[in-house]
Amino acid sequence: MLEKIKSQIRKLAREAVSKVEIELSTKSGKEKKEAAIGYIITNLPITPFLKPVIKPILSKFIDDAVEFAVTFMKTKGQEG
Repeated sequence: MLEKIKSQIRKLAREAVSKVEIELSTKSGKEKKEAAIGYIITNLPITPFLKPVIKPILSKFIDDAVEFAVTFMKTKGQEG
């Protein structure tokens, strides 16, 4: 179950970073990151009452997934 959640988090991180970059283009990196993390938690396909429990347990993984998605987008942007 945990691997399935982590896979979903990676997917949601890519979506979140893309969406946040468009919607919050003038905001700071910290604000964008917080918004991306919120997007991930909100959209995780798990029971709502588990989300507050999952967030602290997976916070490092979620943070790393967001950072990876940001780096990927920047690299992809430089290629295109």
